[in-house]
Amino acid sequence: MLTLRLPFRFIAMNANLLEVAKALPLAERIDLAEALWESITDEGHEPPLSPAQAEELDRRLEEHQRNPQTGIPWEQLKAELDQKYGSSK
Repeated sequence: MLTLRLPFRFIAMNANLLEVAKALPLAERIDLAEALWESITDEGHEPPLSPAQAEELDRRLEEHQRNPQTGIPWEQLKAELDQKYGSSK
């Protein structure tokens, strides 16, 4: 089991916050995590890429530059994924 170690300042801020969040139904915990992540990225935080992620992005960009006609618009991809896996928010 993974044990979450929180910094003292978090514990001092609200000792029950994590327990309350963990008691939420799964769908609501996912919504909360997404909302928190969105609030972080809205403030301009961009997490660093791992070397493997950077390598994969470089590979995909190079492939696209060699064969730009193989790409599809985001709207088309999103529609296909929504149809296959269900509509996203």
